[in-house]
Amino acid sequence: MKRFDWIWGLPLTLLGCADPHQAEAPWEAYHQQLESALADGPIETRPPPNIGAFPAREARLFDIAETRDSLLNVYALRECEITSLVAARNNQLGKVAPPSQQWLYERTLWQRLTLCWTSDVPDALSAENRERLNQLMHTKTTQLPYVSWNAIFDSDEWTDSFARASHPLKIDAMPSIEPQLEAVRYLQQMVEHQFSLAWQQDSSRLEDQLNTLRARPLTAEMLRTLMLAAQRLEDASKYLNGHARPDETCLPRWNKQHLADLSDVARRWLTAVNGVIDLHPIAAPEAIQAYQSSWLSLQAPDTPWQRYQAAIKSHERARAQFSNCASN
Repeated sequence: MKRFDWIWGLPLTLLGCADPHQAEAPWEAYHQQLESALADGPIETRPPPNIGAFPAREARLFDIAETRDSLLNVYALRECEITSLVAARNNQLGKVAPPSQQWLYERTLWQRLTLCWTSDVPDALSAENRERLNQLMHTKTTQLPYVSWNAIFDSDEWTDSFARASHPLKIDAMPSIEPQLEAVRYLQQMVEHQFSLAWQQDSSRLEDQLNTLRARPLTAEMLRTLMLAAQRLEDASKYLNGHARPDETCLPRWNKQHLADLSDVARRWLTAVNGVIDLHPIAAPEAIQAYQSSWLSLQAPDTPWQRYQAAIKSHERARAQFSNCASN
């Protein structure tokens, strides 16, 4: 009776694979174990498909009407520090402001308009200017969720996470994703508290968290790792199903810990990414909804996550046709 052990013992790396072949190495080792056990030729492998393209800019963003400066030119609003805010924004940011800074500006503007409206200032305004202030506050309140959405989905730091020009990760050397999770949690906090007068945003922290997301295309890496794992498990299952024999052939014991680790890391990350989409109090653009359903969802059928889970179960059934080799 043949005896094999499948040992995944390579060192942990905190970076993505510079060489895409690195992600194949653990699967090649596992396939070689199965090939040696059955002694019936090589496993036929197929390349996994790439992930779908992230929706184009015009398909993932909302059109937001620009507020005319004349609407903000109400003399009494100087007491609310609104005109100075607008002037500072025009001087410092201009019309090429990064989406994140535009988000901070619009949220601060909404806060000051709201505080102004609930102060004594409106009582000193003419009926016309009071109505202008009321209309402006209503407009900015309506627009803020769309501004928040655009700020995230127009930022390179966020969209680059879905880059197709990426590689799968090594299943036996999954990186820590805690820094990226913290970054996403801060984005979620900003969305959740966008209408809070008490919660104070932090420009430096926002930029730091966005820079953390910029460091690697983690969403794409996670999806491609799931797809590679599913494909290699399917390849191995097909091999076992086609070579099952009622003899004493045994298989090396299967250490599934790395599969469980991938499930855990991918679930946590995809849950966080879906949370950014779902937390917004507005319906996402149709293109984003379609992408989410096809690639990011943990529940929708035929997503990388669901295919991976199905591949694990299918491979367990394929292996169950054989006994496990005795340990050395």
